[in-house]
Amino acid sequence: MAELVTGEAVALDLRVARLPSRGIALLLDVLFQYALLYFASILAAMTMALDEAWGVGFGVLGTVAVLVGYPTACETLSRGRTLGKMALGLRVVSDDGGPIRFRQALVRALSAVLEIWALFGSPALIASLFNRQGKRLGDLFAGTIVIQDRVPASALLGPVAVMPPQLAGWARSLELSQVSDGLALTSRQYLLRFWELLPEVRDAMGQRLVDQVVARVSPPPPPGVRPEILLSAVLAERRQREEWRLAQRRGRRHPLAWGGVAAYGPQPVPAMAVTGPAPQPPPVAGPPAPPPFSPPGPGQPRFLPPAQYGRGPYEQVLAPRPPHQPPARPPGH
Repeated sequence: MAELVTGEAVALDLRVARLPSRGIALLLDVLFQYALLYFASILAAMTMALDEAWGVGFGVLGTVAVLVGYPTACETLSRGRTLGKMALGLRVVSDDGGPIRFRQALVRALSAVLEIWALFGSPALIASLFNRQGKRLGDLFAGTIVIQDRVPASALLGPVAVMPPQLAGWARSLELSQVSDGLALTSRQYLLRFWELLPEVRDAMGQRLVDQVVARVSPPPPPGVRPEILLSAVLAERRQREEWRLAQRRGRRHPLAWGGVAAYGPQPVPAMAVTGPAPQPPPVAGPPAPPPFSPPGPGQPRFLPPAQYGRGPYEQVLAPRPPHQPPARPPGH
């Protein structure tokens, strides 16, 4: 941990990168630069076959571009990160916590030619071991420090960066594009150290941060809101929007429990939700009901109702015949 001293003489924490992670990031950068130097040497040899002076000049230009131009351009354009630092989650910042400038990146690159390439990194290793913040000579000359940029969200935001219910509606309509990463980081560190500060320093620093945030957002906040509550609302809204963008970029649907339709516009409504009650299917016609029972006529077999025999409602059972009686003989036989 390093300390960043603000204008109110309040020390805020910076996560200094450890020596093993810096060494791996440097190794990745050196391997990439070696590959660039190899291709530059091939092109210089091809040019030297045509013109020796042009080949030498091209070789010198390529070496300077790889050793000095590559780290300078990467750290300036990506705010302190090279390919190796991106892979390890590291970043170079100024001693005051701000983004690195072109002059500082150039000083670090020129120093690396001597302490890393010419002397095989031994001065950089010794300086990092004896410096409390792990700085090498280039960091000491340029006034920079390498920090751990990829940290858990819980450690960076802290438990206080939550959305106050009374400011949820105001936060959904905020325009946050002008709030820089540096200002957001300072506000988060302030909230993490809120209960460790003296009351007068805490109020003064909070009011100063609120003035900077209010000048960069719109619409203005409701009157009478405490600085820490307002900062917590802004940071929570900023985090939720970043999570939503990340979820959209990954092709997943983000649960908008905090904003819903009001935050990101109306959502498509299924057609069944606006066409009234769903139509009921037509009733299925069952088997026809049996005709009512009627006694058999003369010369027809006798049938009894099925209920008399305990059968189903659609069955008819043949009635038993009466016992056989022999025909009567005429008298005299």
